[in-house]
Amino acid sequence: MAARAIWRGDLVIGELTCPVALYSAVTAQERVSFHIINRDTGHRVRREYFDADTDQGVDNDDLVKGYETSEGQAIILTPDEIRDAVPDSDKTLEMASFIPCDGIDTVFLERPYYLAPGSRQALEVYDLVREAMAAKGVAALVQTVLFRRVRSLLIRPHGKGMIATTLNFDYEVRPAKDTFGGISAVKIEGEMLELAQHIIETKQGEFDPAEFEDRYEEAVIELVKAKIAGRKPKRLPKRKASNVTDLMEALRKSAGVGAKDEGKRKGPAKRASTAGAKAKSAPKRKAG
Repeated sequence: MAARAIWRGDLVIGELTCPVALYSAVTAQERVSFHIINRDTGHRVRREYFDADTDQGVDNDDLVKGYETSEGQAIILTPDEIRDAVPDSDKTLEMASFIPCDGIDTVFLERPYYLAPGSRQALEVYDLVREAMAAKGVAALVQTVLFRRVRSLLIRPHGKGMIATTLNFDYEVRPAKDTFGGISAVKIEGEMLELAQHIIETKQGEFDPAEFEDRYEEAVIELVKAKIAGRKPKRLPKRKASNVTDLMEALRKSAGVGAKDEGKRKGPAKRASTAGAKAKSAPKRKAG
């Protein structure tokens, strides 16, 4: 099934303009979803709304959007009022500012979309802009009205195309200090740091999304199949927790370094350290 554009507009840089189309890059349609079922009848149920104060049922025709003020007053907003208040979309992605591709904190990245040429005639300008951005290693910051909201987007080259990622606004991102501010600084050095670095080096690789399995999805699908077949579901193997409680021992086991190997690797230093300890512990002779 061919992808369908969810938004169309123009990509603008200086005097260059080309039609573009936005496509969803991620989807949740393939995920397992549940319905709310009446246990007695097996039928799906529907949701009903009740007035919080009178406990009376409310018809769908009487449901409106509202904003509650800090004083508890409800300000009713009609669909027409909301539509008139939202800025009109000019369907333009104007590239007025460029930053390095890695010049933005990932906490601000929200949702990715594929940005493709909107027509065959747009291909030359589209490729020119993409190639120039790729050569410079930059991404573009733009703002436009998207899905009835003014949104900021980061547009960057991606293979033969470009990806437009919506960005969280500053007020939406919680300050990191609120979470990390209370973490005390711990000085890590010497053998512990070397072992941790060694473990990281031995496990370096490349990101392959196919290697990551959705264990929840697999378990639910297996459960449904088992219920249909009238059998017990197969149990996915559980990950065994390590019983190691000592940090240094855990590091050595993770790095594949045994106590004997560690002794050989640190032998000279340990012997020197031991000799020094004996010298310190030996009683001093009194001057004669």
